[in-house]
Amino acid sequence: MKLLILLVFAAILASLGMALFQLVRGGDSRKMANALTARISLSVLLFLALFAAWGAGLIQPGGFG
Repeated sequence: MKLLILLVFAAILASLGMALFQLVRGGDSRKMANALTARISLSVLLFLALFAAWGAGLIQPGGFG
């Protein structure tokens, strides 16, 4: 489960990086919008997966300290 979370988080960061690259390069705004849409979709998917895993008892909140 932790590996899946890390992979999705890495995909979110990669999508954000692609959008930044398109913004800096001055490229196609549709590509930037698609990258940001993918980032938002992955973020929502990760949130829902974490919530479902917590509800199923697969993960536990650790807290700080």
